[in-house]
Amino acid sequence: MATRFKVSPKQKPFLTDIQTLRDRARQHMEQGPVTDSYRADRELVIKLLNEALATEIVCVLRYKRHYFMASGIHSQGVANEFLEHANEEQTHADQIAARIVQLGGEPNFSPEGLSSRSHAEYVEGETLIEMIQEDLVAERIAIDSYREMVNFLGNDDPTTRRLMEEILAVEEEHADDLLNILKELNVKSPAPTQHKQQIRVRKQ
Repeated sequence: MATRFKVSPKQKPFLTDIQTLRDRARQHMEQGPVTDSYRADRELVIKLLNEALATEIVCVLRYKRHYFMASGIHSQGVANEFLEHANEEQTHADQIAARIVQLGGEPNFSPEGLSSRSHAEYVEGETLIEMIQEDLVAERIAIDSYREMVNFLGNDDPTTRRLMEEILAVEEEHADDLLNILKELNVKSPAPTQHKQQIRVRKQ
């Protein structure tokens, strides 16, 4: 017979009664990992994740263009950085899409409306420096928007929160990499081109 942790009368039991857990698990089995204890607004979380998915796809496309279009004396090393970032953003997109499916949603890969769903814009940049600057701006947008998502999710959806925390950490590394490249190229004041990138986190 299964046993539970003993608690004093003043303590609240940490775990739910075993039979209750068993009964709940058999209810709504078609929902998979989403159980009755899931407290977040699932539809809203799926919407936010699809916006993050669009952001990652746009970042993949932008980094890939920059990889192929990079030219100049310092281009080879920078191009390799672009490609590495593109591959990592693709991994993020796959992870986000998988989580959307786990939550019972459908990942939106449609090209139609992709740019409007994305938090960051697709800005090509004409020179190597401009490419780096635009990528840095996009990373900073992702950092801010993903940090807001992490705070919004809190303890209501810890699995999605941890996923976004992991992705956020990589985006911060990307921003640091790009800033260091600009410093190595003696660009003192990184500034994006005239295309203004906007943060578009829509919670409601």
